[in-house]
Amino acid sequence: MPIISKYDVARQERLMDTILEILATDEAPQDLALMTLGNVATHILNTHVAPEKREAVARQFGQILLQSVTQQGS
Repeated sequence: MPIISKYDVARQERLMDTILEILATDEAPQDLALMTLGNVATHILNTHVAPEKREAVARQFGQILLQSVTQQGS
């Protein structure tokens, strides 16, 4: 997701590569991969974000996701 981050790009890429490798090794179809990633996002929101902030964080995440998909398609 193309946003300014406080995290190192190399660390982000390393995590993403690890996750993608797991999905590839499992030969997960795209719908299962997206469902799994969505469930992981939900788990993180429910376990690491205060209840009163979850909806706002989820909306922001969704907006950033849509922006990154739109930019990739251009």
